Amino acid sequence: MKKAVVFDVAGTLLERYRAVKNVNTGKITDKGTTLEIIDDLPNTALVVLQSDTRACIMKENANTRFYDFLIKRNINIDISYSSSDISKEDIIKRLKNDKTLIKEFQEVAYILAKNYEFIEICSGSAFVFDANKNKITHIIAAGGKLFPNVKKVIKTLNHKQIDTYIASGDREDSLYEIGNIIKVPLSNVFPTMNMKGKGEIIKELKKKYKVMMVGNGPNDVLAFKNADVSVLTLEQKEPVSQSLMQSAEYIINDIIEVLDIKF
Repeated sequence: MKKAVVFDVAGTLLERYRAVKNVNTGKITDKGTTLEIIDDLPNTALVVLQSDTRACIMKENANTRFYDFLIKRNINIDISYSSSDISKEDIIKRLKNDKTLIKEFQEVAYILAKNYEFIEICSGSAFVFDANKNKITHIIAAGGKLFPNVKKVIKTLNHKQIDTYIASGDREDSLYEIGNIIKVPLSNVFPTMNMKGKGEIIKELKKKYKVMMVGNGPNDVLAFKNADVSVLTLEQKEPVSQSLMQSAEYIINDIIEVLDIKF
């Protein structure tokens, strides 16, 4: 039977850097993880903007209301991770009364670029939406650089005739850019996948492959469960819960260790 390896991106293939603004306090930090925010707040969602931050958000009038920007520019959004079943259409409707301005997204993106000038890939902008309060609570800008051994791993797997896939909650265009860089066919890239979506992808691939899933966060848990082999990578060096560690069959500290796992 043919084999396939499915990779998450941020924190798995890409060393991730971010700036996160708490809209209520105005504080901007690069500590912690965005998914922790969602898990700590009921009925919230991490929403990804399918637009290029540098080419779109940074060129918008700073005093434009974010909701008006979405509608005027016809910006698509997708839910990457959530603690409820809220839909993206519902979020857009609820944003009508939110007062957040584009300048707040610009501020966060500017700080990310200033603090991490070496970023290779701009993952883009996102926000946390609280469906109980119908408001944006956090604004995120993110990017990163490939971990040192990523290209070698993909090249080796391809040489062994093991197909490689990407399934990630990140922005579509940034994932296609990564796919091009590391030689994963664009037809094998599944962008802005939430936990359920990743799990379904694994199920579908198992119809023709023996599948290994490699990820680093709680949004990979269902994919871990559905895969033939599950691998948790700690290369991002962020704390992970005991339950997440127990959900994976293998735990690695460098993506190169994937090549040592027989499946």
